[in-house]
Amino acid sequence: MVTDRVGDFIIRLQNAGAIGKRAVLVPRSRHLEAIAKKLVALGFAASMSTKDGFPSMFEIKLAYDERGVHKIRGVKRASTPGRRLYTAALRAHSVKNGAGARVLSTPKGILTDAEARKSRTGGEDLFEIW
Repeated sequence: MVTDRVGDFIIRLQNAGAIGKRAVLVPRSRHLEAIAKKLVALGFAASMSTKDGFPSMFEIKLAYDERGVHKIRGVKRASTPGRRLYTAALRAHSVKNGAGARVLSTPKGILTDAEARKSRTGGEDLFEIW
């Protein structure tokens, strides 16, 4: 049984890309679907869709560059089930000098660090991805 769904989700994406898989099935929840949509918008995932025959799962197609290298170079989980970390809007700094993104769960939904600073909304610091 997995207690940290977000941590399991991002590690599945990173590991699948490390071995060259094109798609990953992940457990379905509205929270994870919102995170997946944000990763598609950021370019770290190519697309997401529901999978027929698996009502409790959805599929994420991974993004690769023109040389075939996975776009997710690394991930770092910030907040965990045992230690929640919250970030104010002005303290949501960029990751790897703008090459990555910090993903926050805010009252306005799932936002990146840049979107949180622009909308002046803080929230739970979920993870960093680059």
